[in-house]
Amino acid sequence: MTSTTRRDNYSAAESVAGLCATLAIFLGAFELFYRPFRLAPVAVVLAILATAMSRRQSRLIPVAWASIGIGFIAGATLQILTHHPLY
Repeated sequence: MTSTTRRDNYSAAESVAGLCATLAIFLGAFELFYRPFRLAPVAVVLAILATAMSRRQSRLIPVAWASIGIGFIAGATLQILTHHPLY
């Protein structure tokens, strides 16, 4: 009995796109704690790069967009309620 395993060969662009999407998710979550108006543009640029570079990261990229949006709204709300600077 032999078992065959399927290996997905990702190109360098796919790997970089996954890294960009992961960093965008991290920044989206970090917006809750530190100045969302500074972090959101960087996260959006990373998400745009990931979207343009990859079609195989079809599950990770929407999570990045959602975390940026939710983190921005929730982070800005928390910053306003606690009287901390937004930018």
